[in-house]
Amino acid sequence: MTTKTKIKKSFEFTPDYAVAPGRTLSEVIESLNINQKQLAIRTGLTEQTIVRILKGEQPISIETANRLELVTGVPARMWNNLEMQYREQLSKIEQKKEMARDVDWLKKIPVKELIKRGVIPDASDQVVLLQETLKFYGVSSVESWRELWSQPEVAARRSAYFETDLGAASAWIRLGELKAQQVRCEPYNKQEFEKTLRTIRTLTTMEPAEFTKEMCQLCAKAGVALALVPEFDKVPWNGATKWLAPDKAMILLNLRGKGEDIFWFSFFHEANHVLIGKKQRLYIAEIDSTDAEELKANRFAEEILIPAEFNQRITAMKTSTELKNLAKELEICPGIVAGRFRFLTKKWNFFKELTRTFKWKEAK
Repeated sequence: MTTKTKIKKSFEFTPDYAVAPGRTLSEVIESLNINQKQLAIRTGLTEQTIVRILKGEQPISIETANRLELVTGVPARMWNNLEMQYREQLSKIEQKKEMARDVDWLKKIPVKELIKRGVIPDASDQVVLLQETLKFYGVSSVESWRELWSQPEVAARRSAYFETDLGAASAWIRLGELKAQQVRCEPYNKQEFEKTLRTIRTLTTMEPAEFTKEMCQLCAKAGVALALVPEFDKVPWNGATKWLAPDKAMILLNLRGKGEDIFWFSFFHEANHVLIGKKQRLYIAEIDSTDAEELKANRFAEEILIPAEFNQRITAMKTSTELKNLAKELEICPGIVAGRFRFLTKKWNFFKELTRTFKWKEAK
């Protein structure tokens, strides 16, 4: 399972200067043996206007371009294009100056990891790297990024991890958003998703190579985009939920912890947020959270995987054979039963051999 996408990009040369269309106009009238005063008379413009245009201080309007076409024989569209390119370049130069003041922000973002994953291209120019990082986040400035990730509805801000390493946290969530946006989904249907969860539970006995594609397809048919994104350092979360549109939800998962019991628990935990959560809120499954909605999602995941009525039998188990037999009875993988045993008894080293380890694998 991987989200890594190779990006090959060559950077175009962007000069740090702009050539005003007035320079071209000056060359044209010189070739026609027309001076500034004569050009003013021929175009019906004031001589002061012509001087300002030649200096790049006044833009060539569409009307002026039409007049210049009649006087010089050069098509109006060329004058319009030259003016547009000049103003665009001036804007880029100014933007680059402004961004140069914000390059220190990159220190807060896991840029090297994003480059390693092929999400943003590498660049020696810090301003260019800043631009590429802002493109990744879909914002036009560092200030816009701060405002976006400081919204009150981003409930994860209550998390100490979110507050202390917002860069890594936001990068992981953003990768999930981008991947989920690429997933074509049917409009969200709550009843269909509830049925889907029961079907997905039966996939727990399979290997990731077998269940991943089917799991994603089932979710998509119910209006939920499942995004599997490798974890980031300093982001100790197993999953997150966010609505990308009124009729499309995202469930974001990683393999932190690597055990299959954690993976499946995290999925069903996030599924509960889709079913009953608030669409304006970003939900993040944080370890040891005391948030009421998080606790409710925990209970939902526990119950759908293994109903509480089996807990007593699980805590009383002594052998692997007992555990496997119960897993068969429950039609679930032994690793999940083993995980429940460890959680209930706090005997964290027991039956570890029965819990499979999921690892990220490069897509071919």
